[in-house]
Amino acid sequence: MDLTSAIWRKSIYSGGNGGQCVEVASNLPTVIAVRDSKNPKDGALVLPRESWTQFLAAAQSGEFDL
Repeated sequence: MDLTSAIWRKSIYSGGNGGQCVEVASNLPTVIAVRDSKNPKDGALVLPRESWTQFLAAAQSGEFDL
């Protein structure tokens, strides 16, 4: 998939200390792309928008809390 038009952003909670962060591109028409901010050249996980929405809802509801 061509991600050249992707606009990547990191969470405001990432800070500037070079920690473990992901970047998300949500400006693409039909998908959401996610990549490792430390290794952006290693590619991205590309998800349908509906799957990303379901993931966010589950995370916000605490489904993945340890």
